[in-house]
Amino acid sequence: MTDKDLEQAEQSGLSRRKLVKYAGVGATLAAAGSVMGATPAFADEEEERHGKPSNSGGRVWRAGDHHIHSEYSGEFDTSTNPPTFHKGADAVYPIVTNAIMAKNFGLTWAMCTDHGGPTHSKVNLEQAYPDLLRSRKLVPEVLQFWGMEFDAPAMDHHTLMIPRHDDEAKMLYDLESKFAKNNPFPADPTWDTEARMVEFLKYAKGLPHKPLVIAHHAARSAPGWGVWGQDTPHEFRNGNNVAPDIYVGFEGAPGHQAGPLNGGDRGGYGNYPTHGGFDQMTARVGGLWDSLLGEGRRWWITATSDSHVHWTRGGSDFWPGEYSKTYVLARQDYADIMEALRNGRIWVTTGDLITSLDVTASSQGREAAVGETITLSRRNRTDVDIEIRFRPLEGENHNGDRPQVRRVDLITGQITGPAASLDADTNPTTKVVARFGPRDWRRQGRDYVITHTLRNVETDMYARIRGTSTDEAEPLADGQESPWDDLWFYSNPVFVRVR
Repeated sequence: MTDKDLEQAEQSGLSRRKLVKYAGVGATLAAAGSVMGATPAFADEEEERHGKPSNSGGRVWRAGDHHIHSEYSGEFDTSTNPPTFHKGADAVYPIVTNAIMAKNFGLTWAMCTDHGGPTHSKVNLEQAYPDLLRSRKLVPEVLQFWGMEFDAPAMDHHTLMIPRHDDEAKMLYDLESKFAKNNPFPADPTWDTEARMVEFLKYAKGLPHKPLVIAHHAARSAPGWGVWGQDTPHEFRNGNNVAPDIYVGFEGAPGHQAGPLNGGDRGGYGNYPTHGGFDQMTARVGGLWDSLLGEGRRWWITATSDSHVHWTRGGSDFWPGEYSKTYVLARQDYADIMEALRNGRIWVTTGDLITSLDVTASSQGREAAVGETITLSRRNRTDVDIEIRFRPLEGENHNGDRPQVRRVDLITGQITGPAASLDADTNPTTKVVARFGPRDWRRQGRDYVITHTLRNVETDMYARIRGTSTDEAEPLADGQESPWDDLWFYSNPVFVRVR
């Protein structure tokens, strides 16, 4: 799409939805202007601050995406030594195009996570990083993190997010060149072991600037319900044990959600499907996520695009923010966004079903929000009040729909300590304790509010929230239905400690 095309589009009032069909390699500087004006990723900040705890420090819910591919997800010609890198073989868009589209679809932070490969650490350092610096200047409204889709030893891909600092490029080069299993040339199978993944996390833990590591499409290789593939429960536990402030979670909703629009599988899950667009590790109540939370682990979920090629150009992807969003409670600041991801101030949604979600547990004059812990005394009454406050989308989403929340679920589970087996993948105490429909919530300004009391809480526990546009009591296995007809949102948990 040329500059002239964009000018004509602006003059003719071409819709944003139509414009994305043309936005490709050429959609750079011109697209960053008024034609691609950003949808707000959060409500008016002054309004959002009203009613927030005094220590919120100007934090608001900010939408982002930590798993996006650029043209630097390419291929290597290994007939040469060193291998020759060719851009655009797997993903096709420049880094700046992804940033422009992220801005367009309401994101204020994003991260390109390109595939590794033999000697790829040099490609990141010498070719991709300079493009990232240019993109930061061209699209300053979107905070653009540096990192990669890490070739995790013995596991599937992971986000490796580098803190923003002067030596961020050298830091990624150091980690990728020393630990990414596909970086050696010739290939070295000794790099692809569980022990090496633990070694990587131990090394990362000792760095002055601590990265974040989040597993991608964790059950995509799983052959069935509760039968694990490349990523296993004990690998998550071992990694989190070593570096609990670095290895902090997995994608609840993986990318490639537009697969069914081109006859493919939602999420690219060709072995066993997603449920409501969410990985079975997250979607199953009392499943692996709840097993990890039941040990008291701070283990979070996110939602990403995994964008390679837009579905209108034959791919299986939405643009960053077009369908999936990860919201963090943070200031528009690199360090604070990363701190929010590290500490679970996160909720996720698909299809812009909602635009704000706050979950608060209160008792005995204390309160805690998502990612936080409220500590209660056994000597006093231990009822816990849960307040759920959500804001529906005002207007249309990026499919031209006006989605409606049909139900909200309150899910609780007990925290019982370390599991007997590192491969435990169930928490039998987890259950849906309450389901709420439109008659159960009240309007308060632009928000809907639900309140529920958990009576006589006597053990450590957690509470998390799930909502949907469907009538499904539990998210069903996905088929070829449009992803726009099957929308969900999930909060991360709030914890209750009884002492």
